[in-house]
Amino acid sequence: MGTRGNPAKDPPGLPDYIVALTAPSAYPHPTAGIELRQTHISYVLLTGRYAYKIKKPVNFGFLDYSTLDKRRHFCHEEVRLNSRMCSEIYLDVVEVREDDGRVAIGSGRRLLDYAVKMLQLPEERMMDRLLESDRVTTEMIQLVAAKLVDFYHHARTGPGIAQYGAPRWIYVNTEENFSQTRPYVGRTVSAAQYDLIKRYTEEFLADHVGVFEQRLVRGYIREGHGDLRPESICFTDGLCIYDCIEFNERFRCGDIALDIAFLVMELERRARFDLSREFVNTYVRLSGDDGISEVLDFYKVYRAYVRGKVESFKLEEPEIPDAEKRHSLAAARRYFDLAASYLQPLSPGLRY
Repeated sequence: MGTRGNPAKDPPGLPDYIVALTAPSAYPHPTAGIELRQTHISYVLLTGRYAYKIKKPVNFGFLDYSTLDKRRHFCHEEVRLNSRMCSEIYLDVVEVREDDGRVAIGSGRRLLDYAVKMLQLPEERMMDRLLESDRVTTEMIQLVAAKLVDFYHHARTGPGIAQYGAPRWIYVNTEENFSQTRPYVGRTVSAAQYDLIKRYTEEFLADHVGVFEQRLVRGYIREGHGDLRPESICFTDGLCIYDCIEFNERFRCGDIALDIAFLVMELERRARFDLSREFVNTYVRLSGDDGISEVLDFYKVYRAYVRGKVESFKLEEPEIPDAEKRHSLAAARRYFDLAASYLQPLSPGLRY
């Protein structure tokens, strides 16, 4: 199963029940050994056939899993939302229970937590892995674009969703990013990068109000994916696009360009400008949204900055091993570098 994290072996700070779930006896089915992975917001336990995703009891303001009821709610939201493009993978929400010191999935007197149960996807068929071995073809990129055109055509919209495409809400999101990354200036993002990107963002928003409002009027604001990265795309028995944002409607809903820009940015981070161009060109040809070019570069900067922020957050998590924190530190710097590079003259990522 593709997960936003790295393998963890006995990291410090793990809850006892998560440690207990690394034992095969905790599951009601045979396992091929248990592998624990984690991010700053979740634990994922891989069992061979199934994957179980448990949300951490954290509250970042924009994400609140702090109570058992909230974690239950967002587990159900994760299944509902991801069933839109990957229905066969998301199976159920199950309980983590304990009885006389024994922790198990689905059995026991005392409720400890909830988990999303999924079929475990083959990691070798994830787009990020395929990109590493140069096995993503033009045809595969075209397949992704076509699936997304159909997805956005049927995705929910309406006044409650469309509001997130209004300039005032975009400003809320960008200002939140700058506020939350201010403590990392000089650590993962340089002062010069911070000032440059902040100034560009504010000026672009001020100068393009009419463009954003026209996108809203034309119906391009939808309940999208919110985290459209290569790690969330699997080419197996068809095409599965999964792991969307369930924890915050504001981050999931917005201009279709906001979703498209995420995958474009990630392809360009890997210097696959050929694939990013093919993706955008195919999407525009199939959707008829030729106006996407007016905002795509802005959203690419935004997406790279958000990824730098998320990697920075991992540096504060006590249960994440030091080696992974070093990886996150380097990754955060690379994302902030990419965001700033988009603002340089003749950046290859800005040529379409």
